[in-house]
Amino acid sequence: MATKTEALIDEQAWQAIGLTLQLASLTTVLLLLLATPLAWWLAHTRSRLRAPVSALVTLPLVLPPSVLGFYLLVALGPEGPLGRFTQAMGWGVMSFTFSGLLLGSVVFSLPFAVQPIQNAFEALGRRPLEVAATLRASPLDAFFSVALPQARTGLFTAAVLSFAHTVGEFGVVLMIGGNIPGQTRVVSTQIYGHVEAMEYAQAHALAAGMLLFSFVVLLALMAVQRPRRGEAA
Repeated sequence: MATKTEALIDEQAWQAIGLTLQLASLTTVLLLLLATPLAWWLAHTRSRLRAPVSALVTLPLVLPPSVLGFYLLVALGPEGPLGRFTQAMGWGVMSFTFSGLLLGSVVFSLPFAVQPIQNAFEALGRRPLEVAATLRASPLDAFFSVALPQARTGLFTAAVLSFAHTVGEFGVVLMIGGNIPGQTRVVSTQIYGHVEAMEYAQAHALAAGMLLFSFVVLLALMAVQRPRRGEAA
């Protein structure tokens, strides 16, 4: 059985799995750092910028991956604004690199991180923060001691969805990262390569793993959300 598994999941497949986990982990960490203050602002601001910013955050949900990937590729390319900036800084061109893939992953998974955290902050309301203020807690103290602990379910949901979405993304990854072994080839593009080569057994082994992973993610989210529904009842 072990020999058969090794034949189906070769060295390149394991390399793609490792790169996928690395990409998803880094993307999730960056998204939590970026999405938390952004979600807080969206949940509490009355600025006229709220609607356009919210629309920009949500845009990756409705844009075809090929469109989003194309414009990211143009932006990261040698003649694009980000490409020119990275070259001026001595970082080189980021298209078809792991760094470019990481940046693209943050962009296309952003709504999956922002929306659950924003919903958690909105559900919290202002009352707990007002109570903290009467106890002479600074806004920063109230945020870290009251808001964040109360929003832990939203944070967990955001982390799980961001990780899972990054693991499963294909179109944007292929557009801005290509399919370079050891650099940008992740599980989704590895499956695509196996299908192109008519290596269906190898593709099935990886696809079945992705299917199982997605099922476990859904079970985890349902387990986290069940207590909240019970409290609401």
